[in-house]
Parts: sequence; structure tokens; C-alpha cells
Amino acid sequence: MLLCYITDRKQFFGDEATRRRLLLQKIADVARCGVDFIQLREKDLSARELEALAREAVGIVQKNMGAQNRESGTRFLINSRPDIAIAVRADGVHLRSEDLSPSQVRTIWAESGTGTRARVTVSISCHSAEDVRRAAADGSDFALFGPVFEKQDAPQIARVGLGNLRLACKENIRVLALGGVTVESAQSCLDAGAAGIAGIRLFQENDISKIVESLR
Repeated sequence: MLLCYITDRKQFFGDEATRRRLLLQKIADVARCGVDFIQLREKDLSARELEALAREAVGIVQKNMGAQNRESGTRFLINSRPDIAIAVRADGVHLRSEDLSPSQVRTIWAESGTGTRARVTVSISCHSAEDVRRAAADGSDFALFGPVFEKQDAPQIARVGLGNLRLACKENIRVLALGGVTVESAQSCLDAGAAGIAGIRLFQENDISKIVESLR
């Protein structure tokens, strides 16, 4: 089962320096526990601030994977910014529907000299089976599909539900369930065909080692 931790330092208590420190500590713990993907999603930061945070986070991920092989350890993705991902030598990017396409990102990555088109990891947000079909056709590595359940911080956003998740998982791409997923509801997502679970609160508000053990 694939696991993806999505960051949100604003959910930590304290001033900016404290939130940053707690976020980097959580990233270290997540990498140490073998979570497959970390998506840095700090949308309020300037490009300069995001790059500085990402550069430090990449170093922390690499350090805390220990003896794990680089290819099979935690993959670090930057939300929406392939330029920053390339600059800090991240493993790839996560895209929204309005961002560049996965194929465009792979071309930029190859032309940068950082690596081949196949080496970069590209994920994308999807909200319907049609979105997932397009993601598969355009070469995404996996899709984050949701919100499957009601989002605690955004109850006004309509949930897609397990039925639509089941349809999305019929497409030729790995689909991770996102949005209000708990340890208790994770099994229903897997039963619907999901390849794994993505979330913010699930990983950020709990003891990560216990969450990973419970899910796997």
C-alpha cells in the first residue's frame, strides 16, 4: 500500500519559526518510517521561501532514509513548481489540473539535465474518473483522488464517495484515496481498488510510526 504525506505547516501551533521546525521534524519522521511520498504543499510561501524550505527538506529526507536505496525510499515532491523541484533536486512534482501537464513537466525535467523523462515522479490531483483517465493517458505516475470523505477543514466541498473512487480505480494508473481518510476508513478505500492513502491530518496530527504500522 502506497502512502503519501501532504504537508501543511499552518496546522501546527506556534509562530512561523516553530511551525517550520515542527514541519521539518515531521518530514524526518515520515521519511524514517518509510512513507512512499512526501508532497510539499505550502501554497502561501513565496518562490524564494518555498525553495529554501524545500532545499532543507530534501536534505532531511535523504539523511533519514538511512541505508534504504535512493530509488526505493521516500520520494519528495514539490507542489506545482517543477522549477523549484529541479533547483533543489527533488524527486518530482505534484500537479493541479490548472498546472502544466505531466508530459510537459517530463520534457522540462529532461531538458534541465537533472535526469531523464522517466526518472521524475509526477502525480496529479483528480476529482472524477475522467480526470484519472486523462492523467493516465498523459503519463502521470499516480493520481490523488478525492475528497473521498468529508474534509474536516472544508466541509463545503462535495465528497466524491467510494463509488466514484471505485470507478476511478478501474483506469490504468495507481490511485491514492484522499480527503478525510482515517485508519478506520482506509480499508474501504483499498477494497474499492485504491493503491494507497494520501492525507495531511492523518499523518501530521498522529504518531507517524503508529499510523504507518496500523495502515500497513
